[in-house]
Amino acid sequence: MNKHSDTVTADGLRAEVLAEVERIGAIPISGPRAKATFREMHSEAVRLQVAKRQGWIQSVFPRIGTYLADGSDVKPESIEPVLQEVREQWHSDLFRLARLTWSLPFSKGYGRRLRFLLLDRSNGKLIGILGLQSPPLDFPARDRLFDYPKTRKVELVNQTMDIYTLGAVPPYSSLLGGKLVALAAASNEIREAYSRKYAGYVTELQKKSLPARLVALTTTSAFGRSSIYNRLKLDGDVIAQSIGYTEGYGSFHLAPLYPALRAFLDGHGVSSRGGFGVGPRVVWQTMVRALERLGLSSEVLRHGVRREVFLFPLIDNLRDYMEGRTDTPQFRDLPFTTLCTYWRKRWLLPRAERVDGWRSWQRQEIRRLLTVSPRTTRE
Repeated sequence: MNKHSDTVTADGLRAEVLAEVERIGAIPISGPRAKATFREMHSEAVRLQVAKRQGWIQSVFPRIGTYLADGSDVKPESIEPVLQEVREQWHSDLFRLARLTWSLPFSKGYGRRLRFLLLDRSNGKLIGILGLQSPPLDFPARDRLFDYPKTRKVELVNQTMDIYTLGAVPPYSSLLGGKLVALAAASNEIREAYSRKYAGYVTELQKKSLPARLVALTTTSAFGRSSIYNRLKLDGDVIAQSIGYTEGYGSFHLAPLYPALRAFLDGHGVSSRGGFGVGPRVVWQTMVRALERLGLSSEVLRHGVRREVFLFPLIDNLRDYMEGRTDTPQFRDLPFTTLCTYWRKRWLLPRAERVDGWRSWQRQEIRRLLTVSPRTTRE
């Protein structure tokens, strides 16, 4: 916390929360500038996270930054995508560095996790990243689709995963590399990596061994409607299906106050530590507990940003499988190489002809983006 934090009163903290809610509430979240507005709403939470990691960023960039491309490194006709599971330390460092360039706050994922780099074999540079994590047990947009058999929802949902991060880095992002990463998420290779890693996996809660099957993925768009997932098809077959919107609740808009809210709870003898049964919801639960003790409703966590939700069916009989009418999944056959060939023809080459700004991109722009001068903030 800052030098005044030890004297912050409940009244003072309550006033800060309400001021932040009022600020967010005054920002228009519709119209042609909606996405720019959403980025603005997340900007302080992102800045805080990058600021806290300055030492690490400056230490790894001279080594890991060499995997980021200048525009002159990229020859669209020669791009040869490779899907690399994160296994070594440099893989992990590169994944993390790329993720910090996003306009959304950083998340390392939770539960079961799979992380991938998409590299360009033609020059050894990074195209983009893909991260999967355990799915939320309750997810209204997904759950409205299926009439799960009684007692089997946990078992069936745990044969899906949630995409918690997906995207391309410059200059590949200007060449619609994000579309390639999204296509890769549905590939046979992702399912096979899941099967290798989680064969014999036993759930913590129910102590059940689950089939090492990955039958579907879910994800939410970063800012309202998605430009990456919309119209994501392979020769007319839908890869990502829009299934609705989230309800507009979250905690990112109060991120600058989170350390103070946590300290407030600790000061009143209420633990803010995570643990079994808390997991990724620790921030949310900490804020709800603190807000209750400040006499504020959890409605202050309604930020109004409704994100589009997408389902990636990895089997053709997904509804029958999720509703218990069959135990035999009919897997879609989507080789990574086939998806790459389609992306090259459908998006990459036409885009490279239409736009030119990517050619002048310099990777040092990422270093500049990730160099944040410290300001007085709550720690």
